Amino acid sequence: MDKFESFSGVAAPMPLVNIDTDMIIPKQFLKTIKRSGLGVNLFAEMRYLDDGSENPDFVLNKPAYRSAEIIVAGDNFGCGSSREHAPWAIKDFGIKCVISTSFADIFFNNCFKNGILPITLPQEQIDVLMKDAEKGSNARLDIDLENQTVTTSEGESFSFEVDPFRKHCLLEGLDDIGLTMEKAGAIDSFEAQASQARPWV
Repeated sequence: MDKFESFSGVAAPMPLVNIDTDMIIPKQFLKTIKRSGLGVNLFAEMRYLDDGSENPDFVLNKPAYRSAEIIVAGDNFGCGSSREHAPWAIKDFGIKCVISTSFADIFFNNCFKNGILPITLPQEQIDVLMKDAEKGSNARLDIDLENQTVTTSEGESFSFEVDPFRKHCLLEGLDDIGLTMEKAGAIDSFEAQASQARPWV
């Protein structure tokens, strides 16, 4: 997992509430176990018309938001089934951060495990960020995980809370495997001692 670094990015406004995981990545795309390649299917049912062409009215198809790295969303983002393909698709598209008033617990946890920063802010602050995002590609939000701030294109800054351990993992690029590998020395030592103590195992 790549280290999460502070960045300035275009934010796509998605004011819908209850955006569930089936909307994020529809069930027909769940056959793969690869984390790559799902970005093209992100929000497929809203993003594409019945003939397979792009829906010009969907936010991520608009020129200003094709390179969006942030989503500013309505309440209860990521609800529904617990499919990990949802954060995989978001990450593969290039989204690094999702900001909402609330997230479904499983989706929220899966974001951290896949290098995505989910930020929870009160509605009045979301309203400000949504309005800023609606300005298009000329309005970029600054995401600073180290200092835990989101700053609008006009310089208004909001602080957010994040669990210290999860913050550490994002900043260091540590997923569950990476955390385990940090203990590689201790694991090797234990295995060597166990092998000597129980050679028949």
